[in-house]
Amino acid sequence: MQQQYRAFAQQAPQRSPHATARRGGIGPMMSAGPHPAVPLTQAQMAQQQQAQVQAAELAKRRSRKPTDKNIPDGIDDSIVNPESAQRYRDLRDIERLLDATITRKRLDVLDNTQHPTKLTKTLRIWITNTVQDQVWQGNGPTSDSFDFSGAAEASYRVKIEGRLLDDEDQNKSKDPATDRVKEDNDHIMDEGQVKKEKLNATADKLKLSHFFKAMTVDFDRSRFRNGAEQSVEWKKPDAAMRQPNAPNLPAAADFDEITFKRNGDENANITINMFRQEIPERYQFSPELADVVDMKEGTQQEAVMGLWEYVRQRGLQEDEEKRNFRCDELLKQVVRGEVGFIPMLNEYVAQNLRPLPPIALPYTIRVDEDFHRDPQPTIYDIQVTTDDPLRASLQELINNPQYLAMLKDISGLDEQLARLVQAVSASKAKHTFMKSLGDDPATFVKNWLSSQKRDLEVIMGEGSNGGDNGYGDEWRRGGSNSVWATQTARESVNVLLSRQR
Repeated sequence: MQQQYRAFAQQAPQRSPHATARRGGIGPMMSAGPHPAVPLTQAQMAQQQQAQVQAAELAKRRSRKPTDKNIPDGIDDSIVNPESAQRYRDLRDIERLLDATITRKRLDVLDNTQHPTKLTKTLRIWITNTVQDQVWQGNGPTSDSFDFSGAAEASYRVKIEGRLLDDEDQNKSKDPATDRVKEDNDHIMDEGQVKKEKLNATADKLKLSHFFKAMTVDFDRSRFRNGAEQSVEWKKPDAAMRQPNAPNLPAAADFDEITFKRNGDENANITINMFRQEIPERYQFSPELADVVDMKEGTQQEAVMGLWEYVRQRGLQEDEEKRNFRCDELLKQVVRGEVGFIPMLNEYVAQNLRPLPPIALPYTIRVDEDFHRDPQPTIYDIQVTTDDPLRASLQELINNPQYLAMLKDISGLDEQLARLVQAVSASKAKHTFMKSLGDDPATFVKNWLSSQKRDLEVIMGEGSNGGDNGYGDEWRRGGSNSVWATQTARESVNVLLSRQR
């Protein structure tokens, strides 16, 4: 009896509201399952076989390539000039010493380029201001004049100039005007040579905008209602932020001085805020982190290394679980817990980093007549970090294309030397063979036959019977029925001969 099944009416398939639109195309998409490989043509198969044969031949050549460059022992007695062998050995010792020294120095140079050192230099900043159309300059309207249409509003112009000082510039004058006067006295020398030297000296110097990513000028708001409107702001473009050492920077990111003009006829106090740009970026540490690493500011990597050194020197790492460490009173404030996790040192440090405060340079804008009779600039010296100038030279040394060509030439010379040494070794073996045969032929032949017998026993896998010294008929007999004509002996002899090549 067949089972009865209830028939359900089939509903029309409905499209899901979350389904994406159908992709356009000329046909259905390929399924995700495995697909049969496309059969290769005869030409492709022949090409693959040829490539495999060439690769095997290259590997075979490399395996047979001689590498020993040491001359055999006892060669001094077989050559005309025995001193040449000793000189060759001395040269080989010097070559090993030079190779070790060059390799060590190259590794040191590579490490220095990967972990560059920073140099601290002085950035000197001059701040000056000039005035225009002030009352005491006599350009304003008089009491007897009733025409005010042509009167200009009093204004001032502030200039901020910066220059990176060299070591020899520390003892020079701090006034750029005085330096210009000294430079004018160089007419005694050749003017063309002086100009060339100055251009070469200033071309490599970093400009003021290189060391800062933003500058703002804040006016004293207590004296000006519109102090916020008077503010001046400069920000480095994003392209220059990503590549500060690019060769062709825009004018807005490559300058030595910046000026701004405002209207006013009274002295004003301003504060110039300069936000530093450093690679890698430096931060201000929180008081808790500063107590642990004994630094108030630095990079994040320096803080992580200092935190790890603190844990290691005080033996706070757990014995059973090396990834954990116990926290003392100082670490509890940094980690904010009783136990710390070494892979999370970066996170512990990151939550204790603060942006560096800007460098604040106060300045008073003077518009009075007494000051401008003999104006003096306000000078500040700021310590900045720069890359080691030797790094570029070291980078060129490492990436020098001639180095690879030189290594290729040296490798070719080494191969030639190895072949010559191999030829010398073969000549030495022939010389020893002939000399031994000439001194005592009977004993030599007897020993040679015994040696051949032992070699054949090793090849055939048989032990020595101890009674036959190589004069038996089985060793003397040749032909197709002798032991030397067996397949095992042939294969073993071919293996030994291929190894000697």
